[in-house]
Amino acid sequence: MHERAAEFADRARNRYDVDIDVLEFDAGTKTAAAAADAVGCDAAAIASTIVVSLSPDGPEDGLVAAITSGANRLDLDAVAERFGASSASMADPDQIREFVGWSIGGVPPLCHDTAIPTVFDPTLTEYDTVYGAAGTPSAVFAIDPETLADRTEATVVDLTE
Repeated sequence: MHERAAEFADRARNRYDVDIDVLEFDAGTKTAAAAADAVGCDAAAIASTIVVSLSPDGPEDGLVAAITSGANRLDLDAVAERFGASSASMADPDQIREFVGWSIGGVPPLCHDTAIPTVFDPTLTEYDTVYGAAGTPSAVFAIDPETLADRTEATVVDLTE
C-alpha cells in the first residue's frame, strides 16, 4: 500500500475509530469518473472533497471543505453565501497541502491536518456506501455516508448547481 494511503487509514482509525479498507487502482482515481469506473459504482456515489477559499470575510483561515457527489458540480456562489463571504474560489493547491495536509487529486474527506468547516452534499445520503479519496490519486475507501458526515462534523446542505 502507498505510504500516504496507509497513513490515511491509520489516522482514520486513531482519530475517528473508523477502520478503512483502502482500495488502490493502477489506472488512478483522480476524478470522480475515474474513481467510479475503478470501483464499479455510479459517479454519484463518489464523495469528492473540494477545498474552497473564501474572501475576505469567511472562516479564520479562509478555507472550507465541500464533500460533494461526483455527479454534481459545486456552486461556489452558494458556498460563499453559506459562509457569509463575498466570494469563493477553488483553493490554491499549495494552500490545500499546507492546511489540509493532502494534495489535490487525493484529498480525503476526513483526517485533515487543520479542522475546517465542512458541508456535505445530500445526494450522497441516497447511497448505502460512498467512496472517498484515501490520500493519493489512486486510492479510495468505502464508507457509509452517515458515518462520513458524522465524523467530518459536516453540515448536510445542497450547495450544488
